[in-house]
Amino acid sequence: MAQVKFEDKGNGNFLLDVCGFVCPHPQIYTKKAIAKMKPGDKLELMFDNPSSGESITSMCDSTGDEILEKKQESGKFIWIIQKV
Repeated sequence: MAQVKFEDKGNGNFLLDVCGFVCPHPQIYTKKAIAKMKPGDKLELMFDNPSSGESITSMCDSTGDEILEKKQESGKFIWIIQKV
């Protein structure tokens, strides 16, 4: 069974791994993680459900949080999101 991994990497950098989860869970966990962060903090988000990308993008559009980077490695999406 998949497990959510949320980690404070220090210096305002966080890691959230929601690989193995399907909608709407990655978006919900991302929202909860960002809520724990301070403005300016960065979240490295890892997920493997392509359709989650759309809901996470629209969530960031509505909250104003900025997706700084999007990359894809061996079936995983790795995004850097900065909280505003």
